[in-house]
Amino acid sequence: MEKNLGLCISMGSLFFLIVILPLALAGHDYGQALSKSILFFEAQRSGYLPRNQRVQWRGHSGLNDGKISGVDLVGGYYDAGDNVKFGLPMAFTITMMSWSIIEYGRQMASSGELGNAIAAVKWGTDYLIKAHPQPYVLYGEVGDGYTDHYCWQRPEDMTTSRAAYRIDPSHPGSDIVGETAAAMAAASIVFRRCNPSYSVELLKHAYQLFDFANKYRGKYDSSITVAQKYYRSVSGYADELLWAAAWLYKATNNYYYFNYLAYNGNILGRSGWAMTEFGWDVKYAGVQTLVAKFLMQGKAGHNTPIFKKYQEKAEFFMCSCLGKGTRNVQKTPGGLIFRQRWNNMQFVTSASFLLTVYSDYLSSAGKFLKCATGNVAPSELLSFAKSQVDYILGDNPRATSYMVGYGNNYPRQVHHRAASIVSIKQNPSFVSCRGGYATWFSRKASDPNLLTGALVGGPDAYDNFADQRDNYEQTEPATYNNAPLLGILARLNGGHRGYNQLLPVELPSLKPIATQPEPAPKPVTNPAQASSANPIAIAQKVTTSWISKGKTYYRYSTKVTNKSSKTLKNIKLSVSKLYGPLWGLTKSGDFYFFPAWTNSLAGGKSIEFVYIQSSSPAEVSISSYTLV
Repeated sequence: MEKNLGLCISMGSLFFLIVILPLALAGHDYGQALSKSILFFEAQRSGYLPRNQRVQWRGHSGLNDGKISGVDLVGGYYDAGDNVKFGLPMAFTITMMSWSIIEYGRQMASSGELGNAIAAVKWGTDYLIKAHPQPYVLYGEVGDGYTDHYCWQRPEDMTTSRAAYRIDPSHPGSDIVGETAAAMAAASIVFRRCNPSYSVELLKHAYQLFDFANKYRGKYDSSITVAQKYYRSVSGYADELLWAAAWLYKATNNYYYFNYLAYNGNILGRSGWAMTEFGWDVKYAGVQTLVAKFLMQGKAGHNTPIFKKYQEKAEFFMCSCLGKGTRNVQKTPGGLIFRQRWNNMQFVTSASFLLTVYSDYLSSAGKFLKCATGNVAPSELLSFAKSQVDYILGDNPRATSYMVGYGNNYPRQVHHRAASIVSIKQNPSFVSCRGGYATWFSRKASDPNLLTGALVGGPDAYDNFADQRDNYEQTEPATYNNAPLLGILARLNGGHRGYNQLLPVELPSLKPIATQPEPAPKPVTNPAQASSANPIAIAQKVTTSWISKGKTYYRYSTKVTNKSSKTLKNIKLSVSKLYGPLWGLTKSGDFYFFPAWTNSLAGGKSIEFVYIQSSSPAEVSISSYTLV
């Protein structure tokens, strides 16, 4: 029972607080938390899993998605602990992962996670491209919550409906179509340099989707009614249209979208649109934060008065989170932002992300936040965002980490079908629809599969939490809980390092700059020479160099050659002292492997991969191989 707690704390509980809390407050490994947060997305994958899949207890699933409708909808992400692919939260997840990379990709690169983060975005955008087969058609959901929630099955065993639901001119959905346009536009920035042709393809879809959303207006849950119980569009679609326009302007500098923001922002501004929440349904605070950045970048021009209105509303949101506004958000006694009992963490991470980026925008502009209580230093926004992350990771009255697998005291009975049922690779016996409830859902033991990195719904308004599988409001994770967290963790782990966040924050351009570079390192050959004992030769060379912001960058080409007459398979490479992006290999754990499309290297053949960094070449060696 939990009645009459008051100040009645037993000596045992007091001892627990004294012993555990100092350990939690000793500091956190944000880099480890970032790695785990990204890994969670691999557990949420639907479709054919790649060879470099790191979450090994998952298998292929949803392989016939879209078939009944004559379209390929295999892939994408399951949104939470169920097996439905809901398009609106999935698109928002991709937008927020992309925004995290755009702002803090350098910090992700320094911790070796940029490639994994970009891969997580591409898994989502590959699916969204499939879901948009025609300019005025978007498939917004596969499966439905009614039949799915009736069953408790791992995704590999699904017997539930896999019907596909579409948006078209006769069945409009400006909110889901607008959010998907935003996701495509934001992701196009992520891929602009590492995969230019893919970036162009994403922008093409973003243009078409915005036109579709704007031309055929309506709420998507009036067209896809099976979504109403789970992802009802309460805010309507005006915010998604602005959100999409903001991302398209950021991606293209096209003044059509700039003027759309100005004109529609002026209309909405007159009726009031100050918000104290941001998430998959309500996007206004995100729009306002982006437009405030445009203003601080000096892009507003003759629309400066309107863009200042956006900024005022953005700062209303920031001040309300800090408790320094005229209408402040609720917080638990332990200091966590609290909006609702059901999956409250989604609002914590999304708000904390906006606070983090706005802190850096203000710092770069040399400005303060203006609240009702007075001016607030940018560092105070970041400090508050950090406090929310630290609460998530264990600095809270329960000393509980709400990220699965982080720390020692984290949820063990997560409301998640795949995690709670033995892996199909360990026991391939079919798990039936209702049998899953009887055998696995009702178990009081820990999940057989560790859902590493999952951020669960979290505590109630009084910091209470029950780690029980049937407590879906608190123990169910969601992709959109983690997506904003990636950026905050990267920022806290990597610091700021003097970056001007109002300038483009991207990986170094691959295009050489016409200036005299520093002398490039001489071409090197890896010490692993071919011999009878080692038939593999590794050679590296600098193929180009350029200067960006006073620093010289080098593009290294590395060639792996089979000098023997036999075929090599299962080649595992070790790459150390790598400080930049790498293309042409796939990473799994601490090692690198050839791409999925080439699993062998014939005698006399070579394969090449490239990477970029501003230092001497990385150290590349062969860890193991099979000679056949």
